[in-house]
Amino acid sequence: MKSWRSRITVGLAVGAAAIAVPLTATSAAAVPPPGSGWHVAGGMTYDSKGQCEAEELPYAQQNGYDEVWCDGPGGRAEYTVWVR
Repeated sequence: MKSWRSRITVGLAVGAAAIAVPLTATSAAAVPPPGSGWHVAGGMTYDSKGQCEAEELPYAQQNGYDEVWCDGPGGRAEYTVWVR
């Protein structure tokens, strides 16, 4: 039978990992693109940044925005869509 000391140690390690993993896995998408007036419009998976911006621009223009900027890691990935 394990001692209470080792059980508490394991429990604290598991608890710390449960908190640390989501905090380190968060995206840096909270930082807006350069300039002012940008708003997050959503996000979706695209094959590239160019595809994201090309597909989202008509929707942005329908809603009164002139520009689209997609933020993501590059390649096929989930991008955050910014508009202004």
